Amino acid sequence: MINKVMQNGKKSVAEKIVYGALGRAEKELKKPAMEVLDAALDNAGPQLELKSRRIGGANYQVPYEVRGERKITMAIRWIIGASRSQKGKPMEVKLA
Repeated sequence: MINKVMQNGKKSVAEKIVYGALGRAEKELKKPAMEVLDAALDNAGPQLELKSRRIGGANYQVPYEVRGERKITMAIRWIIGASRSQKGKPMEVKLA
C-alpha cells in the first residue's frame, strides 16, 4: 500500500502518510489498525465486474465475480484516488 501512495520515489513521505492515517483511525475508532484497513478494503472493493463477450456478432457485457487479489488491488487504487482528488485536503503529513 505504501508503494501505491508513493509519488516521485519519496517512500519515507508515503510511509508517514500511511502510518499516520492508520494511527489516526486506530485512535478514533478504538480498533486495531489492520482491522480498520481490512474493513475499508472490503467495503471499497467491487463484488462484480463487467467484461465484454462477443457472441454471434454482438458484444455483450457479462458480469463476472472479481477475484480476491484483484478486488483488493482495485479497492486500494480507488481509496488512494479518492483521497488525492479531494480539493483543499492534501494527502500529506503535517510536521509539527
